[in-house]
Amino acid sequence: MKLSPIDIFEDGPIVVSGPCSAETEEQVLSTSELLAKTGKVDVIRAGIWKPRTRPGSFEGVGTVGLEWMQKVRKKTGLPIAIEVANFNHVFNALKYQVDILWIGARTTVNPFAVQEIADALKGVDATVFVKNPINPDLELWVGAFERLNTAGITKLAAVHRGFASYGKSKFRNEPQWQIPIELKRRFPELPIICDPSHICGNRECLQQISQRALDLDFDGLMIESHIDPDEAWSDKNQQITPSRLVELINDLVFRHPDPEDPDVTHNIESLRNEINSIDDELLQMLSNRMKVAEKIGAFKKKNGITILQTDRWNDIIEKTLAVGKTLGLSEIFLERFLKSVHQESINHQNDVMNRETSK
Repeated sequence: MKLSPIDIFEDGPIVVSGPCSAETEEQVLSTSELLAKTGKVDVIRAGIWKPRTRPGSFEGVGTVGLEWMQKVRKKTGLPIAIEVANFNHVFNALKYQVDILWIGARTTVNPFAVQEIADALKGVDATVFVKNPINPDLELWVGAFERLNTAGITKLAAVHRGFASYGKSKFRNEPQWQIPIELKRRFPELPIICDPSHICGNRECLQQISQRALDLDFDGLMIESHIDPDEAWSDKNQQITPSRLVELINDLVFRHPDPEDPDVTHNIESLRNEINSIDDELLQMLSNRMKVAEKIGAFKKKNGITILQTDRWNDIIEKTLAVGKTLGLSEIFLERFLKSVHQESINHQNDVMNRETSK
């Protein structure tokens, strides 16, 4: 992708804040002025059109909210950002000179909708943030950037807001950090900010998720703020007051090591080399394990034994999880690791058994 620098990211991590929804002119202006006075906020956001799960919910004030946002920019001097989901949204946002457009998770999941927005932006020098799709599909996220880039949009940034999952969780949307990390690996020049509000769905874990994002070298945070969160018309549980936002930001640790410090460089490289050495050993051990799996596959074929032995597999899981706990390894990690190793072992055994059959 061809990317151009976005000015607001020049001085380090940014904070984008504002109400989930623009409700009234007074609510928008009061919240925004308080946020601007904190000196902690770089961009004011507000939802003008709100895609809701079911009809009957508050779906935004519409175009009139853009007039309020214009006043916000004039009074605070800060850039403004809104969500767009179709051609008409883009048309009106450009008409009211909105500084930053963002594409929401429910829109990113639909390539037709993203293409419509991209077509609407052709020839426009716009800044566009793209939230991850609601489902954990990195390629769909990348595809949205590519569609915008093909339309000539080079000022792009990603917003990690977590992924929908079925069942109970302490998060509204599971972070699944490995997905934005992989996005950052592929496109190191693409700014990525985190939206703790939508990951958490509550105020309690905003601090934890915000710190995690900064520790992973994200380029900023998008946190919803409302002058009176308990009376908000949408997503009231995840919004905080401007004063609470200041407390949250002040409690965050922003890590800025000196890249020219020889001690820092030497020590981190030494530890990385240690990691590399251990990784090499792990790969060799995994290779050895698969060679043994192939021998087992040959034995099973010769003696008419099926590949999958459920009792053996359950025994491995139970014992490994017990030992792993004593070694400080999380159960979630071990389950994922074991399933991957087990599947690879099955693949090797299956290959051996079929190869011997063909002979």
